[in-house]
Amino acid sequence: MPSLIRLWPGAAPGSEKLTIIEKITERSADPAKHDRITTQIVAPSLQVFRPPSPNGVGVIIAPGGGYQRVVIDKEGLDTATWLNGLGITAFVLKYRLPDEGHDNGHLVPLQDAQRAMRLVRAHAAEWELDPTRIGFLGYSAGGHLAASVAFFSERRTYEPVDDADALSARPDFSVFCYAVAQGFGNAATDTTAPQRARLLTELAIVPRPGVTCPPAFIFHASDDTTVPSEHALRLYRAVRDSGSPAELHVFRRGGHGFGIRNAQGPIARWPDLCEAWLRDTGVLR
Repeated sequence: MPSLIRLWPGAAPGSEKLTIIEKITERSADPAKHDRITTQIVAPSLQVFRPPSPNGVGVIIAPGGGYQRVVIDKEGLDTATWLNGLGITAFVLKYRLPDEGHDNGHLVPLQDAQRAMRLVRAHAAEWELDPTRIGFLGYSAGGHLAASVAFFSERRTYEPVDDADALSARPDFSVFCYAVAQGFGNAATDTTAPQRARLLTELAIVPRPGVTCPPAFIFHASDDTTVPSEHALRLYRAVRDSGSPAELHVFRRGGHGFGIRNAQGPIARWPDLCEAWLRDTGVLR
């Protein structure tokens, strides 16, 4: 399999008429330390990172960016490197953004996330993966997307395009990194981003009767002023109320958007704590 997989065999649903050109912007002044973001996305994809000795576990990574950009390096490639060190095959998801002109813009991130889950399961044998050990990890808005695919995996958001779409989109486990649970700040009422506002309202992460979401590892910083730590508590309660186990860590300091590279102090231990959780739950064997 190639290292870059386009999610859709043709144009993505709702993006058929768009003529915008994908844009990558470098935010770092240090040429040795990239911090790129992607916008104007019409061809969503998975970038595949395989470890030397795959252990059968796969994780799809959804970087954050407030549903207005996708943070490539800090919340994508860095995480893939860490997961590869655990023997996990990583897939960095480049998903479409709601307010860039797509039809049904509020659904396009979830369409891409569902399709990504199904594609990874469809090709599990080629990547030496166990199709029952495929997880989804997301940061900030990408954390909301991770929660959305966990809580709304059964929702039909697009018409099937091939045999992969007969497979389940439900992750086997979830990792929510300073994730959004529902509207934050003025995002749910922002008239400059109406599709994002609709997304955060329609796909609010709350307990849903009859829906059992996957087990989840959740972490947040108490001093996060962008996405308050109450969102982590809501996610924890929603997972537990669905009947699944969850582990929650709220650190005293850390702010928002630290990923792995900028995590300092006790919060820098979150990858180790997550690894311990993966082993304790039997995902890593």
